[in-house]
Amino acid sequence: MRPGSTGLVIFRGLSIWSDNMPLKADEVRTGTPVVVDLAALDPVHCPCGRARRAFADVPDAPASVHRVEIEADARAHHHRDHTEIYYVLECHSGAAVELDGVPAAVGPGVAVMIPPGVGHRAVGRITILNVVVPPFDAADEWFD
Repeated sequence: MRPGSTGLVIFRGLSIWSDNMPLKADEVRTGTPVVVDLAALDPVHCPCGRARRAFADVPDAPASVHRVEIEADARAHHHRDHTEIYYVLECHSGAAVELDGVPAAVGPGVAVMIPPGVGHRAVGRITILNVVVPPFDAADEWFD
């Protein structure tokens, strides 16, 4: 153990220092791995429909991941700080994501990156995986 260190955790061969000391050239610092079964999470109501959110409460997580089920047209909104990446898992014919009022047709396998400040909403029945950077914070939802 390094002097002043609070400990070393080994997880599948990764070294995770629990302090903030500078790294040596041959060291690697990572966070603690976290595994979440999105299907096991309780859905919460959101402007888009129902979301199952993971990692938003993990300290120092770089992003959160949400499985969102949009059953009807979502409410238009934007974020001042968050970038969102929608990855369409499934959708009905005619599904779209509106970006600043302009519809973009989507289908399974399509990804849409939405930077801060861009008004957006999903149109139609769509299930997405939403990657939010930095992790989701409800205080950063602004309605158009």
